[in-house]
Amino acid sequence: MGVVTFPGSLDDTDAARAVRYAGAEPVPLWHADRHLRGVDAVILPGGFSYGDYLRCGAIARFSPVMAELVPAARAGLPVLGICNGFQILCEAHLLPGALTRNAGLRFITRDVGLTVENTRTPWTSGYRAGQLVRIPLKSGEGAYTADQATLDEFEAAGRVVVRYVGNAPNGAARAIAGICSAEGNVVGLMPHPEHAIDPLTGPSADGLGFFTSVVRAFAGALR
Repeated sequence: MGVVTFPGSLDDTDAARAVRYAGAEPVPLWHADRHLRGVDAVILPGGFSYGDYLRCGAIARFSPVMAELVPAARAGLPVLGICNGFQILCEAHLLPGALTRNAGLRFITRDVGLTVENTRTPWTSGYRAGQLVRIPLKSGEGAYTADQATLDEFEAAGRVVVRYVGNAPNGAARAIAGICSAEGNVVGLMPHPEHAIDPLTGPSADGLGFFTSVVRAFAGALR
């Protein structure tokens, strides 16, 4: 499973650790790579790619590795964007909408409760519909927004993957914490499941399911 590192990425090592916990091999991908090294899935980790100049994810969207990733994702490659990775997916138009400044204009770092609403993606198939999980949130521009027609389409098509329990701490529209592409293979998530894979180092192991789900999906496909 490929883990992309951009200049300014902070959570690539944590994402690679989560991949190992899930029983897979993390394959490092550098932002300047022009190939994906034959990986079966890709994670875009959190951080501040290219220093968040212009807009979060705006420069990363034009990196060489994204020139390979975008068509691969459109062809069905599973891709998970976490926090800054979610922002990059939106900038690359693999997911609609945008991530804007948090309500109150404050950086938020806290553990949050989420409801898993879509278990049909390769990243969430190991969860139960309606399952409650607790994982960390840490971002300054994490409020998801889109026009009303897009939001209504998400609701009708079941493309809201996870939703904040109660009011969104960052002011996200309809308390949306994560969404998926129409095909379900591309998922963007603002909270950080890679920081909740072991109760020793996080609030729970609730986030591990995002990584074991995709590993099991591949295992099932090979049978």
